[in-house]
Amino acid sequence: MIMPYVTIHKPGHESSLDARGDYYIRVELTMIGSKYDVVIIGGGIIGLSTAMSLSKEFSNLKILIIEKEPHIAQHQTGHNSGVIHAGIYYPPGSRKANFCYQGSIALRAFCDRFDIKYEMCGKLIVATQESELPRLEELYRRGIANGVQRLEIIDRSRLYELEPHTAGIKAIFSPETGIVDYSQVSETYLEQFKGNGGTFFSDIRLVNITRDNHSLLLETSKGEILTKYLINCGGLHADKVARMMGIDLGVRIIPFRGEYFTIRASRRYLVNSLIYPVPDPGLPFLGVHFTKRITGEIEAGPNAVLALAREGYRKSKIELREIKGMLTYSGFWRMAFNHWKVGIKEQYRSTFKSVFLRSLQVLVPEIRSDDLVHPGSGVRAQAIDSMGRLIQDFHISETHNAIHVLNAPSPGATASLSIGKHIVNIARENFSLVAK
Repeated sequence: MIMPYVTIHKPGHESSLDARGDYYIRVELTMIGSKYDVVIIGGGIIGLSTAMSLSKEFSNLKILIIEKEPHIAQHQTGHNSGVIHAGIYYPPGSRKANFCYQGSIALRAFCDRFDIKYEMCGKLIVATQESELPRLEELYRRGIANGVQRLEIIDRSRLYELEPHTAGIKAIFSPETGIVDYSQVSETYLEQFKGNGGTFFSDIRLVNITRDNHSLLLETSKGEILTKYLINCGGLHADKVARMMGIDLGVRIIPFRGEYFTIRASRRYLVNSLIYPVPDPGLPFLGVHFTKRITGEIEAGPNAVLALAREGYRKSKIELREIKGMLTYSGFWRMAFNHWKVGIKEQYRSTFKSVFLRSLQVLVPEIRSDDLVHPGSGVRAQAIDSMGRLIQDFHISETHNAIHVLNAPSPGATASLSIGKHIVNIARENFSLVAK
């Protein structure tokens, strides 16, 4: 059934409305039930980049983005650290490696074109003990193999020149790492998409998906939408969107909350740029670190604790249905068995600020407890397969009439232009798209 976008207003809130008793009904010119060629689920940075690229290349297509929140970039995009990654960590040949560095160059060019502020403040990955040096050297080799320019290993004296308050014996210095506001980048992606003739609806929840002849019928909280093709960029809910289509792609999204603090303004001088520890190569998390923001603020964190809701930004946020979904998934139990020691350590650090502080003092010994103010958090959509493996690379799957982005964590924002173009290339083949 085709339904218009209807909103009810009290008298006096709008002029030029039809009276219906004590209320007025406004019927939007855009019909929710209109038929589209492509619908993109999710108004995060990946969905927006994909929509922008698709609408530019295929101006003949009728393309729609639907977002369940009132505004774009409300989850992973709006809660991330704002880092423009250079591409150091990722195994050569992986999608992350292939997309990150070139994506960062494209992102900077985009920011230059649209006057979006960014800063190439540089990044240090710091080894604080001898046992970390082999891993540091392996990261350097990866970065060089991935094409990262001007990367170097520096000694203690050079480290102290760059970050005089940091403890360490050696470090990787990456001048090609920077910072930006990804919410502003996302807004510009959306503006370009609309300028290309695309349509965007917010505050609309997807309820179900059924097939209608050769099309997909999307049942939403504001009516039905018919589309030939679907691109699922649902982030924290991407696996649920796939299951609405009756598809099990072999992974589930398990949410991990990353908790952080802001360094009080009078102590920002302790950190000049981005300071990271040498990470555990077996985990997709980078360890607690210090991040300069484009606003000038310095953040400390995040940790990585299991969230009890997909949008569990607070410890008190608990969704029993989502917990049940995790507990009935065999991959969750295998993951928990493989990483229970790390999980306990992260939960312990989350519970006690003093433990969190000691982790930070490994990198910057002068940090004090009263320097850590304004706690915040983000939630990472981590894909886990049925064997309990944490999916480390970008994970994009194709099904009939649909593309599903099931894992696009960091450096997803940095690589958003590269990922968007990659998805458009898949869509061209999978959907047999032809530009006119």
